[in-house]
Amino acid sequence: MLVDGGVRRGTDVFKALALGATAVGVGRPQAWGLAAFGQSGVEAVLVILRRELEKIMRQAGTPSIRNITRASVAL
Repeated sequence: MLVDGGVRRGTDVFKALALGATAVGVGRPQAWGLAAFGQSGVEAVLVILRRELEKIMRQAGTPSIRNITRASVAL
């Protein structure tokens, strides 16, 4: 399953993965980064999303992507 739309933070990526997504699209944040600072803006957005995802993974006790399961989120 691909989730595309509404993804703004690393926590959104985490929730999508926990609910069964195999990929997550992050088009709008990349477009904002591109519009503001060009390629370096896109790179910065991706770094921020990755850091946020890594932070929530540590908080949830999931050391890797494959450890993220439906039990990782409360519905």
